[in-house]
Amino acid sequence: MSEASVEQYHPGLEGVIAVQTAISNIEEREGSGILEYRGYRIEDLAGHVSYEETAFLLLHGDLPDANQLREFDARLRGWREIPEPLVDLLKTIPPHVSPMDVLRTAVSVLSHFDPELGQPASDHAANVRKAERMIAQMATAIALRERLSAGLPPVAADAELDHAANFLFMVTGKVPSARMHQAFDASLVLYAEHELNASTFSARVTVSTLSDVASGIVAAIGALKGPLHGGASEEAWSALESVGSPESAGRWIDLALARQQRIMGFGHRVYKQADPRATILKPYCQELSREVQEERWEDIAATIEQAVVARKKLPPNVDWPTARLYHYLGLPVRIYTPIFAMARVAGWAAHCIEQLDHNRLMRPRGRYIGPPRRHVRAAGR
Repeated sequence: MSEASVEQYHPGLEGVIAVQTAISNIEEREGSGILEYRGYRIEDLAGHVSYEETAFLLLHGDLPDANQLREFDARLRGWREIPEPLVDLLKTIPPHVSPMDVLRTAVSVLSHFDPELGQPASDHAANVRKAERMIAQMATAIALRERLSAGLPPVAADAELDHAANFLFMVTGKVPSARMHQAFDASLVLYAEHELNASTFSARVTVSTLSDVASGIVAAIGALKGPLHGGASEEAWSALESVGSPESAGRWIDLALARQQRIMGFGHRVYKQADPRATILKPYCQELSREVQEERWEDIAATIEQAVVARKKLPPNVDWPTARLYHYLGLPVRIYTPIFAMARVAGWAAHCIEQLDHNRLMRPRGRYIGPPRRHVRAAGR
C-alpha cells in the first residue's frame, strides 16, 4: 500500500466524509450543538410538528401541507395491522430472547408480506411506500411483543390516536395524557434521524449492493443492538436506580471513575458542549415527573449531571433525559432501544432511499498489518 494511502487511514472512520446527504446535518457552532433535518433546526421541529410530519419530511424532502399530512397519516393508520403469521411467531419466540433480536426478526418477516416485495431496488416510489408501511408496522410489532412478554393481553390499535399516542396505548393499555403524548411525540422526532451513525452507515452499506430497503433496516437494527450504539438509555436508567438518592451521587461518580467505568448518557463524539436533543427533552422530564409524582428522579439526575460535568466535563446526551422520560410514561426499560429503532426507521429508510437514488457501492480498503510474504514448505523439511 502506498504512503499516500497509509496517510488516509482513520481508525473507526472518524472524520471521514463517506457520503453527501441532503437528509440531516449535525455539527457544533460557537460551542453549541446543531441538528437539522433537511434544513430545519431540531428546536423548530420537536414539540412543534408531529412525528408523522417529521417522517414525511425525511422521506419526501419537505414538510407536508394539510392535505399531504392527512393522506400520509391515513396511510400510516391503515398499515398498522401486522400479518397473522408474524403475530403467531411473536407468540412462539422464547421470552428470554432480547427485544432487539425479536425486532430484527420481525422486520425481516414483515418484508416477506410487503405487497411490493420484489420491486427493483432502484424504484424510488416503491421504496418510499415500503418505508411508510415499515414505520407503521414496526410500532405494532414492538408493542405486541412487549404485551406478550409481560403476560398481558394484546391491545388493538386505536384508529382515533396518532402514531405516538397509539403506541403508548398499545403498550400500557391507557390513553396518554396530553402532556405525555406531546413529550413522547417530541422524543420520537428527536430520535428520528442523526446523520451517518453506525446503524445508518450499516443500512447505506447494505443497500449500496442494490439490496432492498428492508435488508438495510435489518442491518441497521443489528448495529443498533450493540451497546456502543444503542442501549445507552437503559444503562442511564440503571445508573439512576443504582444511585438511589441525590446524596449518593457524588460517591457513586467517584467510584465509577475509579473503576474507569463509562458513565452512560453523557458525552458525544460530535456534541462536545451540549446535545440539543437533551436540552429539548429536559423540561418534558421535569413536567412529567410532577405529573406522576416522581420528582425525586429529577433531583438525582440533576446531582449526577453536576458531578459528571464538574469531574469529566461531559454534557448529558439525548439518552440521559430519555431514560427518565420513558419511565414516567410507564414504558418498560427493555423496550427503550426498540423505541429508538421505531423512531429512527424513518431516518434509516430515508438514507437507504437516498443511497439507492445516487448509488455507488461502498468498498473501502483495509490496511494489512499481518506477517510479510511467506512460502509454503513441504512437510518434514
